[in-house]
Amino acid sequence: MRGEPDSCGVWAPALTYSDNKFWLVYTDVKRKDGSFKDTHNYIVTAPKIEGPWSDPVHVNSSGFDPSLFHDEDGKKYFVNMLWDHRRRPRMFAGIRVQEYDAEAGKLVGPRKTVFHGSKLDLVEGPHMYKRGGYYYLLTAEGGTGYDHAVTLCRSKSVWGPFEEHPDTHIITSKDHPHNALQRAGHGDFVETPDGKTYIVHLTGRPITQRRRCVLGRETALQEAYWKDDWLYVKNGPVPSLSVEVPGTRDDSKYWAEQRYTFDKELHKDFQWLRTPETDRIFNLQGGQLVLTGRESIGSWYEQALVARRQTHFSYDAETVIDFSPEDERQFAGLTAYYCRYNFFYITVTADADGKRELLIQSSQASFPHANLHTPFAENVQIPDTGKVKLALSIRNAKLQFKYALEGEQLKHIGPVFDASILSDECGGHPEHGSCEYRPFLDGIGLPTLTCYSHGCICWCCRI
Repeated sequence: MRGEPDSCGVWAPALTYSDNKFWLVYTDVKRKDGSFKDTHNYIVTAPKIEGPWSDPVHVNSSGFDPSLFHDEDGKKYFVNMLWDHRRRPRMFAGIRVQEYDAEAGKLVGPRKTVFHGSKLDLVEGPHMYKRGGYYYLLTAEGGTGYDHAVTLCRSKSVWGPFEEHPDTHIITSKDHPHNALQRAGHGDFVETPDGKTYIVHLTGRPITQRRRCVLGRETALQEAYWKDDWLYVKNGPVPSLSVEVPGTRDDSKYWAEQRYTFDKELHKDFQWLRTPETDRIFNLQGGQLVLTGRESIGSWYEQALVARRQTHFSYDAETVIDFSPEDERQFAGLTAYYCRYNFFYITVTADADGKRELLIQSSQASFPHANLHTPFAENVQIPDTGKVKLALSIRNAKLQFKYALEGEQLKHIGPVFDASILSDECGGHPEHGSCEYRPFLDGIGLPTLTCYSHGCICWCCRI
């Protein structure tokens, strides 16, 4: 994945179980901007969910977010959206089905586009099921922004023709801009042993008037039911914020303080980008996480970044760093990071004379270069040796950095920053340049989106 742009890499893994093993289908996206998309689709299998997983088998590169359907007669079908750079008539050209020969590890026989999508357009993320004599095709439409939807259709044959659901979309918030769950789409459903049906789907919870989702795309669960061989969402199609599910839930773990030590292995909460050989960027020594300086915070190739996902609208994070840089080209610290275009970063670094200092760096959606905002907030001189505690507090859309020297209490450093730029809506889409939601009054307070570098409309949000 070295060199893959932000928000590329693995997309939409689809997991199924058949023939006494698990099947995982996924896309590795090498490029997503402009007319062309390099989207390589693979299948891996394993006898148990924990693995061991097989080597990946390349299936095709014609689109993204595919899945594998296992029919009752033992045949398997690869269900894939088709990307058409020619726009004849759509870039999202429909859902294509072709048989997959598992023994040969390749697609065989005829291929057919069975569903071109509804009027909403941008059909993707297909899943196929068979129930009661019908083949059901569940798809995502409307893009991943505020027009997102789950669309259902059915047919008596795997090859179609497919008729649309009476309501077309069984989950969507596109016509209800004040609902707590927005950007609702891209679903999958499951039937429980007690006969209930649930749909999992993607969603987002905006926190500001500018409708920015700082927690990104989250996973939601809706209860559903069958009527006249059609699936409906309870109280839908608008998704509910609260849903009763079997079992018990312990909220105390969600709200509890998380304290991480580095004694034996890195906790599963932590992740990193694009570097499978992790010993090149970090290791654990004597109860410390030791980072090996590599490339800049904006690199698409190799950066020593170990990060934890934001899971709350408001949180405090702090760490202690032991670092003695020699010049301004060396820096390490604590970052609130969305992508190479959007981040805030408090660093322990040095000035041109090698004197240690604290410096805050930030960037916001500055395509084609991840330019730092200058002038920087005023630097703070600190002793050339000794540990430093770095911290940040986020309260919805406000971010404040803090620091403390050994034996001291935390104190503020720098201004209050706009944390809402750490969101999909401000993610620096390469084809759009610097995008920003600008509210306008139209009776319901919907935003519009302006692309300053091209003056275009953002297709992925369809605004």
